[in-house]
Amino acid sequence: MGTNSASEALRPNEAPAPHALLAPLTRFLGTWVGRGRGGYPTLAEEFAYAQEVTFSHDGRAFLHYDSRAWLLDADNTPLRLSARESGWWRLQPEGRVEALITQPTGIVEILVGTAGNGTADLSTHEVALAPTAKEVTATRRRYTLTDEGTLRFVHDLAAVGQPLQHHLSAQLQRVAGS
Repeated sequence: MGTNSASEALRPNEAPAPHALLAPLTRFLGTWVGRGRGGYPTLAEEFAYAQEVTFSHDGRAFLHYDSRAWLLDADNTPLRLSARESGWWRLQPEGRVEALITQPTGIVEILVGTAGNGTADLSTHEVALAPTAKEVTATRRRYTLTDEGTLRFVHDLAAVGQPLQHHLSAQLQRVAGS
């Protein structure tokens, strides 16, 4: 059983304290927004995008992860939604992380890695694909919280016959009050 009593867990207006295993990533909690760049050999050209990432918890030993991204035009105006992900990061003793990330395009990633000192480094354990999903064979995601309070995100991808290589990077700032 967790650290909260049943009566504490049933108070909808009060946020529970983070579980002790979340300690390596409690500074990630909240909503982050920013801009990034992406590209891949199978795409015609590099692109700019805006991203919003939210890390939340309910007092148990995992984080809920939600991410949305929009393609931007040359004036940084959003063109359209380009990506959506949701999932769970399960924190384990000694800073180990197991993450499940789902995408509406039919891709489910199970990643494993480590967290500590304001960083999370996750690599593919397994990828599951819906019958019509694009081929993805491996990913690596790195999240680094800088001393200035920026959350840096780097995503490497192996897909559609290409080896693991850089795909996305973004600089995100915490939304005030989150």
